[in-house]
Amino acid sequence: MAERTDYRRWNISRLVMTAWRNFSRETSLALRGRAFFVGPNASGKSNILDALRFMRDVAAMGLDDAVSVRGGMRDVRSLHARQFPGVRIAVDAGPRDGSSRWSYELHFRNHPQSHRPVVERERVSLNDEPLLERPDARDATDPERLTQTHLEQVSENQRFRPLSAFFGSIRYLHLVPQIVRERRRSGDFRDDPYGSDLLEQIADTNPRTRDARLRKIQEALRFAVPHFERFELDRDLRGDWHLSATYNHWRAHSARQSESAFSDGTLRLLGLFWALAERGGPLLLEEPELSLHDYLVSRLAGIMARMHRKSGRQVLMTTHSAALLEDKGIDLQEIFLLAPGDEGTTISRASDMEEVRRLVDQDFTPGEAIMPHAAPESADQFSFEF
Repeated sequence: MAERTDYRRWNISRLVMTAWRNFSRETSLALRGRAFFVGPNASGKSNILDALRFMRDVAAMGLDDAVSVRGGMRDVRSLHARQFPGVRIAVDAGPRDGSSRWSYELHFRNHPQSHRPVVERERVSLNDEPLLERPDARDATDPERLTQTHLEQVSENQRFRPLSAFFGSIRYLHLVPQIVRERRRSGDFRDDPYGSDLLEQIADTNPRTRDARLRKIQEALRFAVPHFERFELDRDLRGDWHLSATYNHWRAHSARQSESAFSDGTLRLLGLFWALAERGGPLLLEEPELSLHDYLVSRLAGIMARMHRKSGRQVLMTTHSAALLEDKGIDLQEIFLLAPGDEGTTISRASDMEEVRRLVDQDFTPGEAIMPHAAPESADQFSFEF
């Protein structure tokens, strides 16, 4: 059942976090096919994406490992949390046509003796009909069972395996150009969010699909990268894949460069466009504007919207760029403003902010209207003397 599901047609419709990293209070986000998270540095933008990565990791590697790779409970539980024990994350998801709605809730805490994360509550429902409610009678007779979620156990998740598989389809991307260039130094990773396996992903794709995608990417890059003409994929004597680009110039014959000589912007555009074209569940993007000229950045939101209409793949991203939010086709309900405070970070939807709505009604772009609110409170006093 899970294998036949097209998760590009699924969306995460709601995310709830309590005591997760920056968010001490219950924070509930209603999400659409696209979302932009803006706010000062260290306000928690990346930690919203990481809450969804955490769900993927619980499904793929288990609760204990998912907490451990994040530094343990001390690092995942909000420093501002007081009354609420442990951490709670809840997700609603399902086909974007609304034909069904899956809900998953996980509340976990640190065991006082073993100092391992244990399940405080785990719930699953489909269209509001409960499929799982823990702790149950078996957990009462064997508390060790609470060190694992049923989400991660194939023997226990038959009734909601499509949801587990959907969490496994979530992909995070924060491509680092230097890692793409020197991937042998980065180790052998699969589905590496930083790009060490980007060329292997391209090479492993069905040739017909791969070539069609690369042609589309080539068409876009011809307008973004001076003198760029086309890509070619080949393999060296050691078996490593390489992508070379052909550039036109004043000489009679075109010049070629391998990915080791690509600019940061070229590599980031390649990785971004490839990820947008992939089949899969939600795509989590970290500052897609990095290394790119504002003129190109201002067109990214429109490109993502067109690709979403074609494939249905949900895209959730963090950004510091007013240019990325320049597109007047962005709905204010897609933008979330994070504001750090003494009791943790709070989140406001741009459409609920009267001043932002008023500016957009006066023909300001969404970026011009929201970004002044995303600056640190003391930004005007920022200076440095050596």
